[in-house]
Amino acid sequence: MCLAVPGCILSTSGEDFSRMGRVDFGGIVRQINLAFTPEARVGDYVLVHVGVAIATIDEAEAERVFAALESLGEAGGAA
Repeated sequence: MCLAVPGCILSTSGEDFSRMGRVDFGGIVRQINLAFTPEARVGDYVLVHVGVAIATIDEAEAERVFAALESLGEAGGAA
């Protein structure tokens, strides 16, 4: 199974296939390749898989994913 995690773009640099962004994942900031999401801008949320943004999503969708991931963590902790 693959998992894509939402993050908020803080800054961008480069263009085309070398386009990168600093993305915040709830306090953890990583450099992410933005080549597949040319429409993504600072403040947008992106779904990231293996260091590559694969889609842009709205803030409401990002919050739903955060809630689902949190509930998985709580279920996993109960075992």
